[in-house]
Amino acid sequence: MTKDDRRARSDLLCEAILSLKDVEECRNFLSDLCTVAELKAMEQRFEVAMLLDDGMIYNDILEKTGASSATISRVNRALQYGAEGYHAVLPRVKERHQGHGV
Repeated sequence: MTKDDRRARSDLLCEAILSLKDVEECRNFLSDLCTVAELKAMEQRFEVAMLLDDGMIYNDILEKTGASSATISRVNRALQYGAEGYHAVLPRVKERHQGHGV
């Protein structure tokens, strides 16, 4: 498979995600698309990203989430040197859930 083919597949998946109308549709789509383990891993990585963004230290994140130090480190690298995906999403999610204890 060429790089262009992989890009087209990636774009198609991204377009599918962007077409989802609400949280329930998204949850249903991800449930169909991912295994339980894959979904739990993504949920955990996102929680770790939120906690790192809030300034929480590794040991506290490990204790709170059960994430391995390798996972925490990987997420931190993405926050520091990644494609800015977390930085695009985190403020939006935090704004929506401000005051909801999430």
